[in-house]
Amino acid sequence: MDAAILCRIGRYLLASAILGVALANTADAARIRDLCEIQGARGNNLRGIGLVVGLAGTGDGSRAAIQAQQRMLERMDINIQEFRDLSSDNVAVVMVTAVFPPFAKEGTRIDVQVSSLYDADSLEGGLLLETLLYGIDDNVYAVAQGPVSVGGFEAGAGGGAGAQRNHVTAGRVPNGAFIEREIPSTITDGERITLLLKQPSFGTANNIQQAINAELGPGHATAYGAGSVNVRIPEDQQANLTGFIAELQGLQVESDIPARVVINERTGTIVVGGDVIIRPVQVAHGNLTIEISTTPFVAMPPPFTGAPPVVGEIEEIEVVEQEAHLMPVEGTSAGDVAAALNRLKVTPRDMISIFQALREAGALQADLEIM
Repeated sequence: MDAAILCRIGRYLLASAILGVALANTADAARIRDLCEIQGARGNNLRGIGLVVGLAGTGDGSRAAIQAQQRMLERMDINIQEFRDLSSDNVAVVMVTAVFPPFAKEGTRIDVQVSSLYDADSLEGGLLLETLLYGIDDNVYAVAQGPVSVGGFEAGAGGGAGAQRNHVTAGRVPNGAFIEREIPSTITDGERITLLLKQPSFGTANNIQQAINAELGPGHATAYGAGSVNVRIPEDQQANLTGFIAELQGLQVESDIPARVVINERTGTIVVGGDVIIRPVQVAHGNLTIEISTTPFVAMPPPFTGAPPVVGEIEEIEVVEQEAHLMPVEGTSAGDVAAALNRLKVTPRDMISIFQALREAGALQADLEIM
């Protein structure tokens, strides 16, 4: 084979090896934009009280709904003298909420959430009338209006039978509000910006500091505790702040994820982190089942006595105890732990109890969070 071809093959293999190492090193890395937020670039909550009309007899029956209808009609120069002249079955009073996104400009459209305040049965098919949305300073920042989407349904039949999917007394109006006033956002003093970690961690903050200093030079990034990293903007980038932040957020950083087991007892959900380690331990699992059955009987009296038959029940109690299996559990990863517990054929509820017992025994090398 030609020496030139062998040389090219060698360079190709070397490049492939280097690429493989680089991919392996970045497999567990995340971008700074996914780990941090920019201090000052935050949303603001908006809220307001509105009316949803056009409901098919599923609205409020409250006096507040009637009064709200009266004020709305009076603003339209329609004079209603008595409350009884109004029907509120097709109208519902709702709380309207939204989040004002950072850097949003006048005319930007945002989503709004709509929730019934009183005894409306459903908001399905309703239309939200013009609603002013206020900030914490009681100034109007947006105006909402549009059809309400509940993402579900409710159907009923006689005798109390019916079906419902999702909550039909709460919904959203996609792009239902226009920004009418801007909220100023300040993210820098001209020389520095601050990165706020979404999940504070000393390890992650230190990794971010090292990654930025490796990119920009020593002294450009300083970690202040586990929750923030202060970054000095280079002089040649101060006039191009948007580009500087975009490049900064694209840096790859290895995050220090804590070993944690999250348990939701209401739903039986268990989430085990990949770094969870269980020290050598033995787990015994068994169930005790008690079955109580009742068998009715009728005892006939002797003939020619005229006595009525005797009706009674015989109760039988059966206790079944499943064999408890003693299973050694020793894992170095979440997969090993899950495999060991799955061999026990336990239900999610039992697995929750096992994890709690492992923590009490000191074998679970992770934080246990119960929701």
